[in-house]
Amino acid sequence: MIDETFLTTEEVLEYLQVNLRTVYRLIKAGKIPAVRVGRQWRFRKGDIDAWLDSQRPRAASQTKPAAPATPATRTPGVRPRVLVVDDESSIRDLLSKTLALADYDVDASPDGRAALERLRLTSYDLLIVDLKMPGIDGLTVIREARRMKVDLPVIIITGFSSESTAIEALNLGVSGYLTKPFRVPEVLKAALKALGE
Repeated sequence: MIDETFLTTEEVLEYLQVNLRTVYRLIKAGKIPAVRVGRQWRFRKGDIDAWLDSQRPRAASQTKPAAPATPATRTPGVRPRVLVVDDESSIRDLLSKTLALADYDVDASPDGRAALERLRLTSYDLLIVDLKMPGIDGLTVIREARRMKVDLPVIIITGFSSESTAIEALNLGVSGYLTKPFRVPEVLKAALKALGE
């Protein structure tokens, strides 16, 4: 049976974890099919899923990655370990405090170089990384992190969303893509989703 579930624009924003401008660019470029209903856009969920699959590298779509640890497979009493990487101390502190209050074990790095050092020394369950940082940028951090741990869930946070970075993020298989300014509940929801909870 064909999936005839239709999503509103708001639901697509939530589903893809991108901003409105990026969705409109993808529609205009013909990357994601959309149907105009009055003043609103509607998207067939099956079309969105097919587009997402087409954006992933071929090898990744043929070999199923190991599922992230879920509450059932995680050792009881062990908090998920998260690395937050952002050059803005206010964002870094906000994310660290929020995640710690939500019962995550959090480390923070001010830049890509420090993040890669931490990733070499410690095993993390989730990486939350800013895209635009001086020196080593977020996409480079993600690529290097994936060399160390192929199935590491990643959430991108950025103040500079564009179609090209959104597509590259999808190609890297990120679990979430949040644009600044974001709300705390969005981060917690994205973290739960990335960890399969």
